[in-house]
Amino acid sequence: MRTNLTTKKVLLTSVCRPFGESAGDAPSVGYELLHKQVTRAQGIFSPRVINSFFSLDYIAANLETPTVVLQYPSRAELIRELEKGYDYVGVSFIMAVFHKMKDTVELIRKHSPKTKIVLGGYGTILEDDLLKPYGDFVCRGEGVGFFRELLGETPLSMPYEHPIMLSTLKLFSIPISRTGQIFAGLGCPNGCDFCCTSHYFGRKHIRLLPTGKDIYDVIERYWKNDPQTVFMLFDEDFLLNKTRAMEFRDCVSKGGRVPSIFVFSSVKAISQYTVEQILEMGIDGIWVGYEGTRSGYAKQQGRPVADIFTEFREHGITILASMIVGFEYQNRDIIAEEHAGLMKLHPALSQFLIYGPVPGTPLYARMEKENRFRDCFKGQPEKYFRKADGFSVMVKHPAMTTDEVEGAQRWCFEQDYQQLGPSIFRVIEAWLLGYRKLKDSSNPLLRKKAAVYAQDLRKSYPIFLSGRCLGPNAAVRRGIGDLQRRVISELGRPTLGERGMSLVALAMACWTWFTLKFNLFQHPSLTRTTYRMPDNETALPSWEKIQSSLPVGDLQISVEKNPTR
Repeated sequence: MRTNLTTKKVLLTSVCRPFGESAGDAPSVGYELLHKQVTRAQGIFSPRVINSFFSLDYIAANLETPTVVLQYPSRAELIRELEKGYDYVGVSFIMAVFHKMKDTVELIRKHSPKTKIVLGGYGTILEDDLLKPYGDFVCRGEGVGFFRELLGETPLSMPYEHPIMLSTLKLFSIPISRTGQIFAGLGCPNGCDFCCTSHYFGRKHIRLLPTGKDIYDVIERYWKNDPQTVFMLFDEDFLLNKTRAMEFRDCVSKGGRVPSIFVFSSVKAISQYTVEQILEMGIDGIWVGYEGTRSGYAKQQGRPVADIFTEFREHGITILASMIVGFEYQNRDIIAEEHAGLMKLHPALSQFLIYGPVPGTPLYARMEKENRFRDCFKGQPEKYFRKADGFSVMVKHPAMTTDEVEGAQRWCFEQDYQQLGPSIFRVIEAWLLGYRKLKDSSNPLLRKKAAVYAQDLRKSYPIFLSGRCLGPNAAVRRGIGDLQRRVISELGRPTLGERGMSLVALAMACWTWFTLKFNLFQHPSLTRTTYRMPDNETALPSWEKIQSSLPVGDLQISVEKNPTR
């Protein structure tokens, strides 16, 4: 039971747009993790999805105080909102946008001087001496408990109320699926020396959704809104806790419907399961840390990585492999050797980040002790923060120059694209292999998964023409044509409508090239979400009206898209 609502008002916001190199940001800073850090070399073939600061909505949904959330406001939009009067403004940021946090705080203090400022997000891994000039309070760790205590609200026990938070995946500027975000846990016990996430939470794992049933209940709520929703499950190493994962599997089995879920996990965690058990959970996409063959992290212990990648791909599971460039043992030849090994495993998606220290991690402490930071950053912490994005060399390497390390990273991305082709077709090939493997399974859940693969394959028919015409080289284009023939041999020839949609997709691919070439429509507009505010605060359009009707405890959530346009 909630206590009476207070008369206070809270505003939670991201830092202000625009983002990107043209706005003075580091190369990987933007609105899209996938497009910026994974498929960055793939141009028009890169799937696009705007990543909002979902944690702000999660916190807002679990307060009693009237709250507004702004995602990517412009300076003018933030000022307009501040003029409505707020007791507290929370600003979420990461270290690479420290400079934007400062600008946002300056606007708050100028236009709402009596408002108390709360700094939050992974940027708060920085020391208090750096943050205190900009915030009255610093929220570190789990945000719901922090804000409820700050506002004088009664503490809540987990699981908290989970709001409906959706993102839309686009290809060739066309929406192709809607993803429900599920926040199952925070932190990671693995403790890799470079990992901000693990050390931010003191190598502890906070289970926001403590049981497998809690996770499944959230999925069912999303399905009530849209039965076609697919899911991204946020938990740094979801499969590490086998008891919770297997309880979730039992819930899926009893429910009789297999979801489509992308998770984050490690070789160590994955090795506890058979591939059938993972599929029975509905997991058909996994982000795995490949790192480097000699990196020696404990999370890499378990089954041989080649066995996992091969078996999972044959069962239709998409693998996103993350490799690190710039380990101290590496030189150009070793990087090329490790890259070649990864390419043989045929991951659907690949990320290549430069080994770099973040304050608060063991790697940072060691580099500081060894005096290894590049001279250009010494005495200039804000310059360091701005460049610490995984695409810049931050420390002196024993065997390679800065240009060589950064050049090797670019080479890895480009070779991944040139050798294996666009990730979207690698995903389609995994679906095809999975369909063939599972369609005659004796396990009814796995047959249902095969049916889902078949549906997804059929939906992919219209994009093959674009791949055959616009793929990066002749070998890749021939491979896409061969893949199309293999899919058609399993599922039948395209209909007249699907042939027509192929021409539409090709036209939209050319339009996407044009928008990328001239940097058009690359910035999202404001999304303003209200929680427990008066009914006249906002007017609701289209799908947000549907979302607002879903009960979240005794809340009613309303959302306003582009309120100033």
